[in-house]
This record gives sequence, structure tokens and C-alpha cells, in this order.
Amino acid sequence: MYVHFWGTRGSLPVSMTAEVVRGKIRRALLESRKQGLKTDQDVEAFLEKLPFSVRGTYGGNTACVEIGGGEETVLCDAGTGLRDFGNAFLKSGRGSGNNPAVFHLFITHVHWDHIQGFPFFVPAYIPGNRIIVYGVHQDLRRCLTRQQESPFFPAPLSSMKGDIRFVTLQEAREYEIAGFKVRAIRQNHPGDSYGYSFGRGGQKVVFSTDAEHKGENNRHAEDIVEFYRDADLLIFDAQYNLLDAIDTKENWGHSSNLTGVELAVRAGVKRLCLFHTEHSYPDEMIEQFHQDTRKYLKIHAESHPLEILAAYDGLLIEL
Repeated sequence: MYVHFWGTRGSLPVSMTAEVVRGKIRRALLESRKQGLKTDQDVEAFLEKLPFSVRGTYGGNTACVEIGGGEETVLCDAGTGLRDFGNAFLKSGRGSGNNPAVFHLFITHVHWDHIQGFPFFVPAYIPGNRIIVYGVHQDLRRCLTRQQESPFFPAPLSSMKGDIRFVTLQEAREYEIAGFKVRAIRQNHPGDSYGYSFGRGGQKVVFSTDAEHKGENNRHAEDIVEFYRDADLLIFDAQYNLLDAIDTKENWGHSSNLTGVELAVRAGVKRLCLFHTEHSYPDEMIEQFHQDTRKYLKIHAESHPLEILAAYDGLLIEL
């Protein structure tokens, strides 16, 4: 079982400017002055020692996560990362010609950043491919259809020649889908969003984004903790720092990194992945955000063996 992140930003996509790229190059060159780099191996070793925010980027696509382990593909949300996933999938030789594919796409809710990649999902335009769209909201078909209607988009949903089906799920009921045991839970977000848990072979992944958690002792918080219980990986909405979450951006429907730590510890989670990253944060801020979250874990529950990761476009986690 593996998890591959194709889009990790929250609210809207982020592009990297020429100025930002230049800053990364400059910092790397300044660091290289004292290294005495002579061979290609020296260069590679030097690059690996640089902070991730210098040698790489957390990316700019909106939410899309692939959960693998079987022959059929499972995806969570259809943000702009879905486009990159689709292109990579086709490049691998699957999903076209005599090798059609089945995609199981779970939608948390229909805010733009979670569906805006669907019109650019090339496998959906190829006859023979089957795309099954799941969600708890009753109007998924209507919302995705309207997104591609004139004057908003030139290619209507009907122009997608793949077999596209919509399935409405019920909260708390367990389903067997693509070899996974799947459950959904309602989350506190404007218009509601739904988190999903995926169980397979004794392993469990929870995808819980666009959720605002208030209070530690209410019934819904207890339900959330049980939903997260013993997850091998919790993908958690950590768009804000604590001050923003409880003050200037309260009731916007998102959570904080510190709340993620507290809930993960209570639920006995093994890995916490900070997800739905604030779109205004540059790479350096996300890196510091990640470090601060780890420091908080040491204060809050130093003995708890929780691994904390910061999601980035391209991150691959093997479970």
C-alpha cells in the first residue's frame, strides 16, 4: 500500500516566480562556495544536504492524492494535481488503447480547489476508461456538469468519452471498493466536507482535509478521534497556524498544525502528514511550519512515537 501526493495546496494553485527560483539558486551557490565540489558525486551529496526548501519545492497543485495497492486506482479529490496524475498515468502506458483503466475518485466536497482539475483529467476523455466518482453530497453530478458548462469551460462533461459514473455514499457505512474498506465521516466545513478512511491488509489511511476542529471534549471530536484511531497515515488539514485558526480565520473551515498533533496523539496515529498547505506560504515558511510542528509534539507528547511529515507535490509514502 502506498500514498502518492499529486496536489497538496489549499484554496488555490500556486506558481513559482522567476524571482523565487533565482533566490533558491543564489542560496545554493552561496552554500557551495566552501564545499570544494569537484565531481558529480560531490554535487549530488551537496544537494542532498541542502534544506528541502532550497533544493526543492512543496509544489503548487491543489488537492489530489493517490492511494495504491491494487489493480484499480483510488484517488482523493480532483484539484489541479489530478491533471498531473492523469498525464503521468498515460505516460506509463496505462489508460489508453487496449489497456483501459478504472479510477475510483472520492470527493470530499465541491469547492473549486477540490474539483477544478477534473476538466483536465485526460483519461476521462478516452473511451474504455471508467471513472467512478464517489461522495456523500447528493449533487456531485450536477456540480461537475455545471463546472464544464458554457461560459465557464469550452468542453462539456458530455465530451468526456470515458464511462463516468456517480455513486452517493452514506456516512458511517462501510463499503468494499477496489479492495479497500472505505468509510466516510462528516467534517465541520462550510457546506460540509467528508473525510475518508481506507483500510487494506491491516493498514489504514485517513484522508481528512477541509475540516475545522473546535473544542476537545465534544461528541463530534470524539467521533473524529475514533475515525482516526490507529491510522498508519493521517492526511490532515493543517492550513493555518493556531492563531489564525482560532482568531482571524475562525469559521473558515480549516484546522491548524497543532490541532493535528493533538488529535493524532489521542487517536494513536503513527504518521501525521500536514496537508492543504496555505497558498500564501513560500517554501521556507512551510519548512519552518513543519519544524515548529515537530517541536510542539515534543512539548505536548514527547514519548508518543508520531512521525510528522509535510506534504509536497510528488511525495511518495510506502506503508
